[in-house]
Amino acid sequence: MKNKESRVGNMAVRDEIIKTLEENRGTYLSGEQLAKKLSVSRAAVWKAIRKLQEDGFAIEGVNNKGYKLAEDTDVLSVQGMAKYLDVECPVRLEVFRCINSTNLALRERTQEEEGLVLAAMEQTNGLGRLGRSFMSPANTGIYFSILLKPQIANQEVTLLTTIAAVAVCEAIEKYTDKKPQIKWVNDIFIDSHKVCGILTQAAFQMENLDPEYVIVGIGINLYMPTEGFGKELENIAGSVLQEQSGDIKNKILAETLNRYFYYYKNFAKKEFIAEYKKRSLVLGKGIRVVTKDGERKATALDIDDMCHLLVEYEDGTRENLSTGEISIRLQ
Repeated sequence: MKNKESRVGNMAVRDEIIKTLEENRGTYLSGEQLAKKLSVSRAAVWKAIRKLQEDGFAIEGVNNKGYKLAEDTDVLSVQGMAKYLDVECPVRLEVFRCINSTNLALRERTQEEEGLVLAAMEQTNGLGRLGRSFMSPANTGIYFSILLKPQIANQEVTLLTTIAAVAVCEAIEKYTDKKPQIKWVNDIFIDSHKVCGILTQAAFQMENLDPEYVIVGIGINLYMPTEGFGKELENIAGSVLQEQSGDIKNKILAETLNRYFYYYKNFAKKEFIAEYKKRSLVLGKGIRVVTKDGERKATALDIDDMCHLLVEYEDGTRENLSTGEISIRLQ
């Protein structure tokens, strides 16, 4: 047995145990069953179970019954997401308990193939738009970044953010009763509070300016942090849910990826534009267009196929706004 165990590292044992428990969620499996399946000792199983419990997995152990993963466990894991990913969803997942930033970590691995997704239960240096930070407390949200190598024109890269906004909304709608809306261009709101931010970063080839790689980072506030979001964000930030819901992290992250890669693989059809407009928080409303030169009042009229926002100012002039240094505020 010792020789067999030497071929199975501690991490591999934990991964296989949580995979098996996820596949049998709510059902007891004996330590003997798990040990036999993994070709390790009962002691190795017990040690791995203890470590998984420390990592937040609600694994119950009962004499003469064994171990089971509680039905309402809500811990992000590769094995947990696998159950909800479409077969054709081309992703390779890695999950971290804590990381500085999934975007920063992924930027160090851009030489890898498209479809690498880094996810975390906490970020210590989450990145937001225009150099801001993105609050990413432990266990209350999901934070992840997707590596893409798109064959599209450079001016179309912003549409990869549009896809992300739609995918997040559709995932939330599938697993909750919430009706998220999109504040142009990349923020998701529920009940007038921001619950998701999206940051897209790209590198372009010098000879033709085509995208070399794109990283789409997404942060979703699923629950309110115990101590709230702090004074600076208390009137802005919100959460998708008020109470814990079993396995919602794995469900929403997996479904976001399912929807994202559906639209990505069918990019030329631009089906996501109609879905984006359907969920717009700003169309038909008064807004303030904010630039480095100040603010102007306007009305949001339409969103075109490049996700430009058509606005009409108080003097009757119109403008198509693109992303960049321009932002908007609801009046």
